[in-house]
Amino acid sequence: MIEIPSKVEGLQFDLYKLEQKLKPIGYSIGGNWDYDHGAFDYKISEDSGYQYLRLPFKAIDGQLDARGCTVELGRPFLLSHEYEENIDEHGESGVFSGAFNQFQEPTNKDANFPSQYIDVGKALVQELEDLLLQ
Repeated sequence: MIEIPSKVEGLQFDLYKLEQKLKPIGYSIGGNWDYDHGAFDYKISEDSGYQYLRLPFKAIDGQLDARGCTVELGRPFLLSHEYEENIDEHGESGVFSGAFNQFQEPTNKDANFPSQYIDVGKALVQELEDLLLQ
């Protein structure tokens, strides 16, 4: 995990409105959320696993599954998940690979992050700042 300090840390948003801003530029709400915290993920690459920029948030008014929830953004960070290869030889090809991999538990949730994508992550954080600070 590589933290990237950002001016978006501590900013507060209505979760629905934030989601409407981030989804069009490639973010999705990560699967690891609860009623009081979660994260937006931007998939950078699928190089020997998956590399993400993660933007964590916590609920400060309401619950994440309720209308009108206000969230506060945390510090963005880069992470890499490695998955076991050849777990299902039929699921590794074509259209089906994504369907199987999305349910597979990472073998290493905090794998080394490939250095060639660090600048990409920093540029994505700059894009976030440009979008959310206007």
